Amino acid sequence: MGKIKILVVDDSSFMRKVISDILNSVSEFEVVDTARNGDDAVEKTGRLRPDVITMDVEMPIKDGIQALQEIMSKHPTPVVMVSSLTKEGADVTLKALELGAVEFIAKPGGSISLKMEEIRQHIIDKVRIASQSKPRATTAIQEVTEYHTIRKETPTISADERTSKTRILFPLILIGTSTGGPRALHTIMDQLDGNIQAPILIVQHMPATFTKSLAARLDGTSKFKVKEAEDGDILVPATAYLAPGGLQMGVKLLNGKPVITLTKDEPVNGHRPSVDYLFQSAAKYNFSKIIAVILTGMGYDGRDGMVELNRQGAITIAESEETCVVYGMPKAAVEANAVDIKAPLDTIATEIRNAYKRII
Repeated sequence: MGKIKILVVDDSSFMRKVISDILNSVSEFEVVDTARNGDDAVEKTGRLRPDVITMDVEMPIKDGIQALQEIMSKHPTPVVMVSSLTKEGADVTLKALELGAVEFIAKPGGSISLKMEEIRQHIIDKVRIASQSKPRATTAIQEVTEYHTIRKETPTISADERTSKTRILFPLILIGTSTGGPRALHTIMDQLDGNIQAPILIVQHMPATFTKSLAARLDGTSKFKVKEAEDGDILVPATAYLAPGGLQMGVKLLNGKPVITLTKDEPVNGHRPSVDYLFQSAAKYNFSKIIAVILTGMGYDGRDGMVELNRQGAITIAESEETCVVYGMPKAAVEANAVDIKAPLDTIATEIRNAYKRII
């Protein structure tokens, strides 16, 4: 296989050189050209057909968002947005992810960052992930839902295990995702309605500034209340809690009530927040009315927790390969025989509603 061809887009000649030098230092990468604004980026994308584009957000003539929209409509290509760590930078980056960008890099410092070398490996990893992704199609992909024969009608846990754990009898929905997650979460949360009277706990791999902005954006379009979780939040129905970046989110009982715990416990599978951390915290209480969902993402975070929840009788759902930006996390759970239902993104909300009817 040939090298991964990359187009670097930034209005700063300094930033173009720094990013290009970092990427060209990797043997599997080749920066085939650079672009100084959105118009330049669109023209060179059509002519060079790169495998990945790194796209600055703030540029003259045509900014990163405008360029992204045109590229995704004309020449769908994996795009990694490059933005500042400010709230404004987070808001614009999340808009880009909703429009089809697959990853993002947060610049340490201002728009012209002198600290890019400090995140060298981070940049390389993000571009590598993007090269393995596929741009999301704008039309819905239809697929017949698959029900795996591993589905157990009753939990396969021993009598001793049943009596040694506190069983929580209220419904709870857990969702974990990574690359491609913001767009997937918008799709699902926009389709869920008030008939589902269950708390929803969400883990999206993302830095703190970005999770706060993501919660606000989801709250603005969803019929559910969506908030960034706080330590000690008492879970209430029809409310979604998004794990803050940089913290592990779990659930526990306090005076008989389910509450959220936030800690700085070590990363799990390289992530904080981690999907496995959330799923396994729920498994400690042997939830009997739980729905666990794994969406698009690189790696295998959430697999082990889903195995445990499935063994206890939870209904487990994974996004199918056809709609995943990266079919990593769902694939790992499927291969571990921990998934009851595979479904394309556009039908997952329906599967959640159907599962909810089964457990209430």
